[in-house]
Amino acid sequence: MSAFFESLAVTTVTPQNFFICLGAAFLCGLIVAFAAAFKSRVSKSFLISLVMLPLIVHTVIVMVNGNIGTGVAVMGAFSLVRFRSVPGKAKDIASIFLSMTAGLACAAGFVGIALIFTVIAAAVMVVLSLIPYGEKHMDLRITVPESLRYAHEFDDLFQEYTSSHRLTKAKTTAMGSLYKLTYRIKLKDAEKSQEFIDKLRCRNGNLEISLSENYDSPEEL
Repeated sequence: MSAFFESLAVTTVTPQNFFICLGAAFLCGLIVAFAAAFKSRVSKSFLISLVMLPLIVHTVIVMVNGNIGTGVAVMGAFSLVRFRSVPGKAKDIASIFLSMTAGLACAAGFVGIALIFTVIAAAVMVVLSLIPYGEKHMDLRITVPESLRYAHEFDDLFQEYTSSHRLTKAKTTAMGSLYKLTYRIKLKDAEKSQEFIDKLRCRNGNLEISLSENYDSPEEL
């Protein structure tokens, strides 16, 4: 059992050890990508990056002849390139550093530790994703004519169909003849959403209304 935690690293890199560590890095990348995609909306390119990152980290560390400090500095710079223009969510950043750690462990020859650590960290990420937190809100967008005093026009309907509501945005459109209002609401009963929208239509002159689930912005941390 103790041999499972021993390093395969030697002074001279052999093809056998290189491919064993490379295969372990690839497996770690797949596990991290699965955990990152669980209960989350992520792009295909980001998943590919998570799979490839341990392989790249492993190869860079090997090519710098085991100089861990140089390897970490190089890969740290590479991993932050994605966030130079658009900040990522905290889970995305954690997934990238998890992939990097797995790649570093594989490059050091600790294949067993890399696999165990990746499985445990991915399992924790999945379990935390399953834990409900906060309240589920929806975005309600209502278009109203400029003649409508919208400040308290829908208060009775909100009181009847929602447990909470808040006006988050109001802007003019169609040369100022219309207002587009955005509310953050929590419905008391989702089954009555159509009834709620029908009553709103009677108030806003049958103009456009949309009700959609609220998602975290990808730029949020």
